[in-house]
Amino acid sequence: MTNHVHLICSAPKLPDVMRDLKKYTARHLIEAIRNNPKESRMNWLMWMFKSAAAKSSSHGEYQFWQLAEHQLELSNNEMLDQRLEYLHQNPVKTGFVEEPEQWYYSSARYYAGEKGRLEVVLID
Repeated sequence: MTNHVHLICSAPKLPDVMRDLKKYTARHLIEAIRNNPKESRMNWLMWMFKSAAAKSSSHGEYQFWQLAEHQLELSNNEMLDQRLEYLHQNPVKTGFVEEPEQWYYSSARYYAGEKGRLEVVLID
């Protein structure tokens, strides 16, 4: 989506993986925003990140990610299928595309037999 990320993942130390993912992406995305002369919202975005960090003692100068995560444990196949369908339909319901596989960053492309920007492991 344009303003948030949905992710279905599994890892032995998932909290560590998520911490590292957030740290890495925040650092690189903030740098990309700063260094992109075409980003007309740079000053506003940097102000937003700085304001968010000021509200939390655990962050440095900028806070890119929200502190709260909406984690759900997908404990059975039915829940997994429901979440995957929700993720695939999200850009359709928002009106960005007509079909889930049209959303460039969605795993729906892989399920439709197409390639996408990111490598995806399909859930059987």
